[in-house]
Amino acid sequence: MAGSATRYFHHRGAPLPAELLGTTEDLHLSLISDRPGLVEFPGSPAVLVSIHVGASAGVDCRRGGERHVGTNIHGDVEIIPPQTPGSWELKSSDSTLVIGLKLRLLRDLAAQLGAAPEQLRITNRFQIRDPQIEHLAWALQAEMQSGNPSGGLFTDALATSLAARIVCRHSSLARPVPHATAAMPARKLKNVLAYIEDHLSRDLTLRELAQIAGLSTSHFKALFRKSVGVPPHQYLIRRRVERAASQLRSGDMPIGQIALENGFCHQSHLALHTRRFLGVTPQEVRDNC
Repeated sequence: MAGSATRYFHHRGAPLPAELLGTTEDLHLSLISDRPGLVEFPGSPAVLVSIHVGASAGVDCRRGGERHVGTNIHGDVEIIPPQTPGSWELKSSDSTLVIGLKLRLLRDLAAQLGAAPEQLRITNRFQIRDPQIEHLAWALQAEMQSGNPSGGLFTDALATSLAARIVCRHSSLARPVPHATAAMPARKLKNVLAYIEDHLSRDLTLRELAQIAGLSTSHFKALFRKSVGVPPHQYLIRRRVERAASQLRSGDMPIGQIALENGFCHQSHLALHTRRFLGVTPQEVRDNC
């Protein structure tokens, strides 16, 4: 694909290590790991969606004439318009799931909405929360890491859904969002998600997380679900499973040890939840890789 993300990121002038997860006619998916320092990006012909994965990381980003300084939290989304150079000054190691979408796919969707395709402009986004983009990205990652068991039509549908979300919410064609019930303030949510990420192996309680947000337990529970799309406990378990799956794919650490390091009581407890969230056992995760 012409917009392959792995060809456009450079760390102090040297190509970055990247794990290519898969490609289709319209999409390119990579998992990129960066060490601390300067990452430069001269631009891509594709629309790039970058989603932070794992531990929190401080970053100073400059792109498209804008600057954003903050902390990347697991699930934070950046949207990079085509041919938009940028740079990231990373304070610590950083991992991102990078999805490259062909501009043609988004322009086709714009035409279906009755707009002139050549007038479509993608909005430059820094560290936003968009649960729909996040869920589509995790689904693409799981599907491609498993060898596309659901077939090309499923992957194409995910790519089209992701492109539609960008066109309708993050472009010049975005429509006003109807007033919604209150969600958790962005700063409070980022503090909670960062705390969860940094303490995945601990037995976290609802009261503890509510205190981080400065809210009552009942208020926190309602606002968290509204903001993230799932209850706090389900989010915590999913993140533990995702980190355990990453360790299963990347090394030969015993499965029982991986279970304990990610907050599960034992190997069978981990297996129960990997089957629930991923549809496979821990051993199958490792074997598929």
